[in-house]
Amino acid sequence: MRESLAMNLLKTLLFTLFVPGSVTLLVPYLLYSSDNPGLPGFLRHVKAFGAIAVVVGACIYAICAWDFVAQGKGTPAPIDPPRALVSRRLYRLIRNPMYLGVLAVLLGESLLLDSAALLIYTAVVFVGFHLFVIGYEEPRLRRRFGEEYMEYRGRVPRWFPRVGAWLSHNPDKDHEEQSHGPPSGTPEG
Repeated sequence: MRESLAMNLLKTLLFTLFVPGSVTLLVPYLLYSSDNPGLPGFLRHVKAFGAIAVVVGACIYAICAWDFVAQGKGTPAPIDPPRALVSRRLYRLIRNPMYLGVLAVLLGESLLLDSAALLIYTAVVFVGFHLFVIGYEEPRLRRRFGEEYMEYRGRVPRWFPRVGAWLSHNPDKDHEEQSHGPPSGTPEG
């Protein structure tokens, strides 16, 4: 088992270097030019948020990639997908947090570099992700995981969490209640 975890982690790191790495580093590097038009004036004042978006997006991607390895027993690569449906942590809020992590990195780069070209590229990448998700990923997940995926799909939105979703479900609390009953002072019914 440990060898399989290590191998999936290595494959995930290689995939990350070549695929999300190309999307978030190589292509923006090739697109960026200080001669390109900058962002609209109001966006120029939020460069600091760009750095935050890059860090948050990278962390989101890392958490999701780890969940693919640890819970899913696979990798983010479509040719070596998880063997179990990943539905914990960020995946209990939205079905595609890994893609949103990549988009946050791209948005952050757009703001940091004051680049309209990178902002347009970010929008194009989002459209590409959306088409890939609805045209390839969702049908594949439906075939692979059947009713388990359909139930998950019914309760978890594709792109944007429901208001209060992160407050309404606490897996640690659920586990505690299953093991020990409800916390003291909490009605059981």
